[in-house]
Amino acid sequence: MLGLAQVRLELASVELREEVARLGELALYAAIALVLLSLGLGFLAVLLTVLFWDSHRIAALAVFATLFLTLGAVAVLAARARLPRQPLLADTLDELQRDRDALRAAAAANQTDAR
Repeated sequence: MLGLAQVRLELASVELREEVARLGELALYAAIALVLLSLGLGFLAVLLTVLFWDSHRIAALAVFATLFLTLGAVAVLAARARLPRQPLLADTLDELQRDRDALRAAAAANQTDAR
């Protein structure tokens, strides 16, 4: 019984380390992308606004405001779509459920044999 618990805890530990590493890598790439894309879009907006300042400055600002808000909404939806659908440590929880079911079946078999 103790050995079984140890194996399950080791599985949980490995799974948790993998999840932390994956989330850390995802956060790093997201932060880099966010900074670089924000700078690029900001400079593009400033460039085009200055270019159209004399003739269509309100239109240029409205277009960029709409563009940035739309891209922000798309980014939020994309991030939500990538959230994990299963609970943290799902494999470990599945194994523990199987162990519990096996122990109940064994206890029931022992109780039947004792009669």
